[in-house]
Amino acid sequence: MDGFAAVDFEFARQVLQRGTAALFVVAFVSTANQFRPLLGERGMLPAPELLDWARSSPRASKLLRPTLFRHVRYTDRRLVALCIAGIVIAAALVCGIPQLGPPWVPMLCFLALWLGYMSITSIGQTFYGFGWEMLLLEAGFLAAFLGSDDQPPPTVVIVLFWWLVLRLEFGAGMIKIRGGREWRDLTALMYHHETQPMPGPLSRQAHLLPRWFHKVEVVGNHFAQLIVPWFLFAPLLGLWVPGPVPAIVGAVAAVIVIATQLWLVITGNFAWLNWMTIVLAFSAIGVPGITIRPVAEPVEGPWIIHGMPLPWLVVTCAVGVLYAVLSWAPLRNLFARRQLMNASFNRWQLANAYGAFGTVTKKRIEIVVEGTADEDPDAATWHEYGFKGKPGDVRRIPRQYAPYHLRLDWLMWFLPLGRSLDEWFTEFLVKLLEADDATLRLLADDPFHGERPRWVRAVSYRYRFTTRAEFRATRARWVRERRRPVLGPVSLRRRA
Repeated sequence: MDGFAAVDFEFARQVLQRGTAALFVVAFVSTANQFRPLLGERGMLPAPELLDWARSSPRASKLLRPTLFRHVRYTDRRLVALCIAGIVIAAALVCGIPQLGPPWVPMLCFLALWLGYMSITSIGQTFYGFGWEMLLLEAGFLAAFLGSDDQPPPTVVIVLFWWLVLRLEFGAGMIKIRGGREWRDLTALMYHHETQPMPGPLSRQAHLLPRWFHKVEVVGNHFAQLIVPWFLFAPLLGLWVPGPVPAIVGAVAAVIVIATQLWLVITGNFAWLNWMTIVLAFSAIGVPGITIRPVAEPVEGPWIIHGMPLPWLVVTCAVGVLYAVLSWAPLRNLFARRQLMNASFNRWQLANAYGAFGTVTKKRIEIVVEGTADEDPDAATWHEYGFKGKPGDVRRIPRQYAPYHLRLDWLMWFLPLGRSLDEWFTEFLVKLLEADDATLRLLADDPFHGERPRWVRAVSYRYRFTTRAEFRATRARWVRERRRPVLGPVSLRRRA
C-alpha cells in the first residue's frame, strides 16, 4: 500500500467488483423467478398489503426500510422491470464496462444495484429475512467506491472490506462459542451436514466421515473464524514495515478463509453466503505489478494524489469516516454478552452484525405436503408434492443450487422449529388447492399435473442419511420415519 492508494490490490478490486456484481445477477434472477408467487400481488404474503400498512400511519412507515415502492406503486410488472434493470447493470459490471469510464460511473452502477435490491428486500418480509441479503447490500455499497481501472483502488475502501470480513467471520465464530454446547465440545459437525437447511450432493458423504474428522472440522472452523480474520489487516503494516511479509500474511489469511468457505460450498446450499465471503476474502490478496489500464497522465499534481483525483479521494475518505461512525455499534456487539446475529443498526443496512448457526439441530424433521383427489380424506390415497431443493424422495440425490436461493424450500426447513405454522404456509396450502400455476412452478413435482386436489395436508417425518450398508441394500440416500400429522386434511370447501 502507498498511503491513500492500495497499489498492489488491483487484482483484489477486479474480483470484488466483478464477483459482487455476479452475485447481484443471481439475486435479481432469483427474485424475478420467485418474488411474484411468494410476495407479489397474488402472493402468499402480498407486498402491496405491507406497503398499504406502512402508508397507514407515520409510525408504521418508520418500520419499513427504504424502498422505491414507497414512492412508486408496486405492481408485479414493475418488480420484473426492476429485476431486469438490475440484471443488465450487474452484467455490465461483470464484463467491466462501467469500470472503463471515470470512477463515478461504476459508483453510480453499484449504488443503483444497492438501492434497487434494497427496495426488494425491504418488502420481502420473512422470505428475505436472511443475513446474506444484507451482506450483498453492504458489499455492493462498498464496491461502489473501489474506483475505475485507470487508477489504484483506495486504501480506505480495501480496509473497509477487511472490516466487513472480520464482522462476518469473527461474528459467526463468537455466535457459535456463545451458542450451543455442541460447538464447544466439538460435536456440532457430527449433525450439521445431515440437519442443515438444504443439503447438497456431497452432504451425505461429508456426514459419513469419521467422528475424529468432524472434531477437526470444528477446530478448523473456530480457527478460521476467531483467529484468522484479524490477520487480514496485516498488509497495513506494509506502510511502516518494509518487505513482503505483511502482504504475505494477509494473503495467507485470505486463502484460509477461502478454503473453509469452499468446503461449505461443496457440502451444502447456503445461497450466496459462502460465495460472497469468498469474494470478500480476495480483498486481502495483494499482487504487485497488475494493472488493467495505464494510470491517466499526469499521475501527480495538485488535483491528483497517489494516482487518484482529489474529488474522488475526498469521497472515499468520507465513506471511511461514515463507516467509522457507524461501526461503533457492531464493534460493541461482537463482544457483547447478548450478541445480535444478522442485525442492522441503521435503516440503510451498513456496518451490520452477522453470524449463523449458533446452535445445530440434532434431528432432521421435514414437513411433507400431500394432496388427494379423493372425496373421503380418511380413505384417500395421498400423493406427495416434490420440492426442488429440500429432501423428499429418499432415493433422490440432493441437488446443488447455491448460489441460487430457493426461498420456499429454505423456509420449509424452519417450520418444525417454530411454535406454530407461519401465515405464509397456510396460504401456500390454499395455493395448492387452487392449483395456482405460479406457485406450482416453485415446486419440482406436482402429482396432479395442474389439476386441483380436493384435500391437502401436512405431515412431519424424521429424516436421516443412510449408512453405507443401508445404501448398498436399498440405493436410498435417506431413511425417513413418519411422526405425526401437522395440519389438515383441509379443502377449499371446508375453508369457506
